[in-house]
Amino acid sequence: MTSQSDPTDLAAERRRQARENAEYHHAAAARAAEAEARRTAPMVAEFAEAMRAAGVEPIRLRAHPYSGSGTLRTDVEGWYVRRDHRAAVGADGRWYVLVVAPSLRGRLTGIHVEPTDAPLQVGAGGRDGDSVALDVLLRLRLEAGPDFP
Repeated sequence: MTSQSDPTDLAAERRRQARENAEYHHAAAARAAEAEARRTAPMVAEFAEAMRAAGVEPIRLRAHPYSGSGTLRTDVEGWYVRRDHRAAVGADGRWYVLVVAPSLRGRLTGIHVEPTDAPLQVGAGGRDGDSVALDVLLRLRLEAGPDFP
């Protein structure tokens, strides 16, 4: 007599394996993101110091709603690093993505923007030509000085 496995046991085993695989990949992605942040945080902080040393004053940054037009005042001072003004380094030496949810209240009172971890490749996954290495972007922005658009 041959023993047959219960189909519900097989389905439960597949779900368990899928959950373990997802947890493994999530943990691996988190480790990679942490390693990238350890590499980029000093670059961003050094950029802020170099801008101050070069006499380039930080300005009050504005954020762009991801749908709609116009900009919103933020509570962050710093330097734009992309010509489209969608990423910046704050005077605090942290990286800011300046694309936010649209908000009527934000249009009236301004918004709070949280710093994020800077990517090694800024604009990766965007249109052709939008991607640039963080160190290159920061160097070019520093070289532009106060004349940055």
